[in-house]
Amino acid sequence: MVDRFESPAERAIREAQERGDFDNLPGAGKPLRDLGDLNDPDWWIKGFVEREKLDVGSVLPPALALRREAERFPESLLELHTEASVRRVLEDFNRRVKVDRLRPGVGRFPAPIARTVDVGEMVGRWRDLRAAQRRSVPSADERPAARRSSAQQQQEPRTRFGRLLHRFGVWAGMAE
Repeated sequence: MVDRFESPAERAIREAQERGDFDNLPGAGKPLRDLGDLNDPDWWIKGFVEREKLDVGSVLPPALALRREAERFPESLLELHTEASVRRVLEDFNRRVKVDRLRPGVGRFPAPIARTVDVGEMVGRWRDLRAAQRRSVPSADERPAARRSSAQQQQEPRTRFGRLLHRFGVWAGMAE
């Protein structure tokens, strides 16, 4: 019989097995849950983000975060009540875009650039949306329970991680 070296970790595992510490654990004998797509090199980080409920929007490069913010205009401005406040938000956005363009490039590829928005056009679109919103808001007695059509449900991601990425606009259009 050949004596083999047993590391401290192997010894601890063997002793725990002999004591029965691994018997009757939850999920024993069942396949591991949702390991993700093994062909996706980032499956583990996607699982980590979902499990820890991390905000993936905060890790986007500034130009991409600005682009995502611009895509949500003017709908994201509906909570503002005055045209002056909408103009201030849009002018601040344009200022941040211009400041971002002054950052030096990193790496061999050109840095992504966000576009400024036309403040006048966006204010006009905001006005139209506000008017449509006022016309379409039913009284408290007439409001039906919030229901989504089956078409809307099919367009939404099915997994929690997919919904998280969809919410932040990071994974739009990717297959689940």
